[in-house]
Amino acid sequence: MSAFNSSMFQSIKDALVSDSQKNNNNYNEIMATRPGNVYTVRLLPYSPDPVKTFFHYYNHGWTSFATGQYVQALSPQTFGERDPIAEERYRVLRTGTEEEKERMGAVKRLEKWLVNVYVIDDPTNPDNNGKVKMLRYGKQLHKIVTEAIEGEDAEEFGPRIFDLGSEGASLKIKVEDQGGFPTYVSSRFTTAGKLNLSEEDQKDLYENVFKLDEVFTLKSSDDLKAMLNEHYYCKTEGASEEANTQSTTNVVSEPVASTPVAVAAGTESTTTEDDIDELLKDL
Repeated sequence: MSAFNSSMFQSIKDALVSDSQKNNNNYNEIMATRPGNVYTVRLLPYSPDPVKTFFHYYNHGWTSFATGQYVQALSPQTFGERDPIAEERYRVLRTGTEEEKERMGAVKRLEKWLVNVYVIDDPTNPDNNGKVKMLRYGKQLHKIVTEAIEGEDAEEFGPRIFDLGSEGASLKIKVEDQGGFPTYVSSRFTTAGKLNLSEEDQKDLYENVFKLDEVFTLKSSDDLKAMLNEHYYCKTEGASEEANTQSTTNVVSEPVASTPVAVAAGTESTTTEDDIDELLKDL
């Protein structure tokens, strides 16, 4: 093997930068929806492996008690692994004092789904129109999608919701305001509005989809514990300097792509329809 040289180092550096940019760009490919708008999309299957058409995951999120910023992280339970944040939340809610339980109520564990979509009409970001993006959604939209695939609406829609041809069905996402929170219950599938895509265009769209299970970064158990210590218990004692640095500089491991709602002065929220469900359960 030849001696290590500057050319080798530059190649390593370029590959690292390219990979970083690719991941960040993927975050930006998630659609943002806002109340008062109707978005029209066509769902896309993940053609290399249809089983992976939907990415079903869980994440934790809360407003940091240390910084006031909204922090969140992908839950290892998404992949059937132990989750230190979920375990601590369970412990406090089972055995903690009333004050501790009330504080832990700020930590939300939300259930989400990701799916590739062909954007037909995005009124808040028209540049998305005609492109493949990712749609992140919660329980309200999931119910509508499930009904169209295997429920009461399956006979009318079924496979048509993934069809880019003239017989396909589009999802109209109607975002309404409900007491300061977005709600999606009025969304529906429709066969109105035909797409004029050639077979070649359809083929290109089906092939240029995102690999959904690689969009988010799963933190290590130690990083999740450090995140909990810093942003919930407001302490970093006992953690290594490296762990503290990681938890400070890379707290958010998935993008904020939902409707912003105020959670604390000077911060931006990521409250979605799932948050409504969580809040109602706590009442």
